[in-house]
Amino acid sequence: MAKQFNTAGICIPERNYMVEVKCKMDVIVKDYIDAGKYFTISRARQYGKTTMLYLLEQVLKTQYLVLRLSFEAADEMFVSLYSFATGFVRRISRILKTQDVAQGILDDWHQPVSEQIPFDELSERITSLCCHSDKPVILMIDEVDKSSDNQVFLSFLGLLRNKYLEQMQKNDNTFQSVVLAGVYDIKNLKSKFRPAGEQKYNSPWNIAVDFDVDMSFSAEEIETMLRAYEEDHHTGMDVSYVSRLIYEYTSGYPYLVSRLCQLADERLAGTEAFPENQEVWTQEGIVAAELMLRRQSGTLFDDLIKKLADFPKLKKMVQDILFCGRRYPFERDNHLIDLGVTFGFFKENNGVVAIGNRIFETKLYDLFLSEMLLEDTLGQTELMERNQFIADGMLQMNLVMEKFYQYFTEIYADSDQKFIEQQGRKIFLLYLKSIINGTGNYYIEAQTRDARRTDIIVDYRGRQHIIELKIWRGDEYHQRGEQQLFEYLDYYGTETGYLLSFNFNQHKKTGIQEISYGGKRIVEVVV
Repeated sequence: MAKQFNTAGICIPERNYMVEVKCKMDVIVKDYIDAGKYFTISRARQYGKTTMLYLLEQVLKTQYLVLRLSFEAADEMFVSLYSFATGFVRRISRILKTQDVAQGILDDWHQPVSEQIPFDELSERITSLCCHSDKPVILMIDEVDKSSDNQVFLSFLGLLRNKYLEQMQKNDNTFQSVVLAGVYDIKNLKSKFRPAGEQKYNSPWNIAVDFDVDMSFSAEEIETMLRAYEEDHHTGMDVSYVSRLIYEYTSGYPYLVSRLCQLADERLAGTEAFPENQEVWTQEGIVAAELMLRRQSGTLFDDLIKKLADFPKLKKMVQDILFCGRRYPFERDNHLIDLGVTFGFFKENNGVVAIGNRIFETKLYDLFLSEMLLEDTLGQTELMERNQFIADGMLQMNLVMEKFYQYFTEIYADSDQKFIEQQGRKIFLLYLKSIINGTGNYYIEAQTRDARRTDIIVDYRGRQHIIELKIWRGDEYHQRGEQQLFEYLDYYGTETGYLLSFNFNQHKKTGIQEISYGGKRIVEVVV
């Protein structure tokens, strides 16, 4: 069977195109498993945790007895200590039957569990199994936070913790290593079972070490997957370039990497826009795949949106970063920042909080802008007919900027400074999005965004347009902004850039002018 890109369930190397992760696996085995560490792989949704556990099992099973299970759909196990103990024994029994384990070990493990002292008996079973197994025993549990707020689960962690400490003192035998996987960091569980006013962070898992392996994919790692694809399909793509482009959009988020490739291969190749396979593995093809991905609903995006609804303070923080250019120092002890990292919204960039990747960022812009438009929070009127901005299939950015000047002057000229400082970027993005929506794409350059400046890159049918939005802060600052934009045009290899300045001076001179320098041109709009 021919290999395919996969974004549903476990990726199997024999069936799916996959990033080469041998180096990561070697580090996990050497520094964590062989060293007898207990740890949690806590990463955001669809971050490759289940596939990582599967691959680990394949690597380890020659040297270890690996017991890999999941707490997905295991609610009945967490009703009581007895139901958990019996359910755990039953699930491990099914795994042991598939392993090369002596019948005597199977029989001992599968004995009935006492209803009076279920966890004491479970502890004895674990001891017996680890004593009599020919290989050290590894326990892996996926989807562990499905029941992480349950007191039974906390008791199970306490059991594992106690046995680990006893083994360290040579008073017990237990698992060589325990690997838990989920979204939340199990070490910082907050107990919900204390009386009011006594809530504390419970640490039944304080024996666990931090898991520091980077599970995102680098551009070089993405390249290993695309080279395998290229060997099968001979598209002639520039593998290194396409890999870097995918990384720029995804920051190596495993699901997003695979999904972009999957859409390019299965949904775009062979279409009218990309009739030949080689045509889709280009900048234009990847941009089209990214646009298609953002338009789709799915578990990952649905979960992100739900988290924003569940945590309004987190939503406000995200909006402040996107629309106000606010910079928050990256400190995971801050509860909101920790939540944002846990859910995949945030990452660290030079000591400050940044949105996790360009796809999430643009998806969030789209979401917030659509909410504003529906709520009419910016007083938007019906926007102009978008076809006037398209000639021979290409976006006429000069006209876009000219019409925005007219539009803004007509509707917002009398607005106060505070309103424009807070809403100016949103107004322009709503205006722009209504024109390019459906065909074009845009993203914000996060490296340069702050309270004064936002750089927008518009990609329309393979042609890029660079627009800088900024608050006027005097002539000297303005001239520096022009120079930065000229340098930006060099970086992107384009001849014309656009500068939109929000000027609050009483004697300001508004209008449109052109500035030329070094063979480059800036169209400046001052409102």
